[in-house]
Amino acid sequence: MKEIILDTETTGLSVKEGHRIVEIGCIELEDLVPTKNTFHCYLNPGRKVSEKALEVHGYTDQFLSDKKKFIDVADDLITFIENKKLIIHNAEFDITHLNNELKIAGKKIIDKSNVIDTLEIARNKFPGSQISLDALCKRYRIDNSKRAKHTALIDCELLTKVYINLIDQKEPSLDFKNNNDNIINLSSKTKNIYSKKIIKPSEEENKLHKHFLKNYLKKNFF
Repeated sequence: MKEIILDTETTGLSVKEGHRIVEIGCIELEDLVPTKNTFHCYLNPGRKVSEKALEVHGYTDQFLSDKKKFIDVADDLITFIENKKLIIHNAEFDITHLNNELKIAGKKIIDKSNVIDTLEIARNKFPGSQISLDALCKRYRIDNSKRAKHTALIDCELLTKVYINLIDQKEPSLDFKNNNDNIINLSSKTKNIYSKKIIKPSEEENKLHKHFLKNYLKKNFF
């Protein structure tokens, strides 16, 4: 089963105030194991980045000025996520912004039924607890030291590990799908090799053993 871990960064919080997406990051999973397929782009939002958003991700108007517009990457993004579940932390925010961009570009919007929100999973699993991405990283002892600023791909990498823990799966560490030649076959035909060297006790050791049996095992201590 293929899934997509997705994250966005924006110029601000509300699409009603005209805020737009400035970064999209996606990591593909197959059976919970990250594949080599990723999607990442910075976007020129066509408007100024709010001060609060700048504090979060650090992308200045100057940095974004020469980047592509969303309409230029829309088809590539749609192809990348097509027919795959989307895994998003606080999905309402990202999907609202993505669907706003898709509407502006004249594209079909994302069906929310195809989205898994890890924030909702965490809220149900840990009621009353902190459930931000940073808080969940701390709970599951996931190193988030790279997250000085919010960046889409780093957040996707962290969310991949959080998601696997949230659904009570052991985090995959080896990709056996691409290394079939290295898999060890532990079938019944495998021969076990044991040491054939036999070490016999010395005469002195035999005497000590008989002495132990005679003098220390007369009583049943149990």
